[in-house]
Amino acid sequence: MAVVRVVRLGRAPLAASLEAQEGLVRLQREEGGKGPEGPAGRLLLWEPEAPIYTVGLRGLGAGPAAPDWESERGRLRALGAGLVRVRRGGLSTFHGPGQLVAFPVLDLRRLPGRPPLRAFVAQAGEAAARLCRGEPFRLRHARTRPPPHTGVWLHGRKVCAIGVQCGQHITSHGLALNCCTDLTWFDHIVPCGLEGTEVTSLSKELQRHVSVEEALEPFLDAFQEVFQCTLIEDESPRTKEREI
Repeated sequence: MAVVRVVRLGRAPLAASLEAQEGLVRLQREEGGKGPEGPAGRLLLWEPEAPIYTVGLRGLGAGPAAPDWESERGRLRALGAGLVRVRRGGLSTFHGPGQLVAFPVLDLRRLPGRPPLRAFVAQAGEAAARLCRGEPFRLRHARTRPPPHTGVWLHGRKVCAIGVQCGQHITSHGLALNCCTDLTWFDHIVPCGLEGTEVTSLSKELQRHVSVEEALEPFLDAFQEVFQCTLIEDESPRTKEREI
């Protein structure tokens, strides 16, 4: 069975999480050159410490209605949030406190069935959906949807966004699950470029506070089940050097 090491970053700024992720990608590439032995990858887990908007490879959109980068950054900065470009698929989304963010840095060749990228994205979504449907949340109607509606949905409300990158068979970026996120931040953008999309959270759906900590272990259980892997805590010195 494939082994995936869990790296827990805790609360961190986006820049620190991206730096940690890049270190894990480099490490995975080095290990990939040593043959089939070794872990299938690492699962980087973190919670954003401050509100920030990210824009994927598709930018702010196309056409005359697409906003200018500098004006959009200034508008969002006035609200108290940053705006940065990241190398993942998709358009704009929001990251902030109360989100469980998972960056699977995995070598697809070392996973069971050697899934292509599209299948990997579907598996990542299914892990989040399975978390929602399982204990202790029991949101049985949680479902994934195909592109362009990639993510996890609850009766037409999006609870989890997904955006990934893959280079040389190694994945990065991943998913953001709203646990107790301040959803008003989503009012200032068109999330993932989907007009009229309603965003929700576990807390809103369950009408009680659901922390990132409460969702973390159920997510790990679901991830392990969907990806048919064994999760172990990463205690390697090279990884520890990159932790914040």
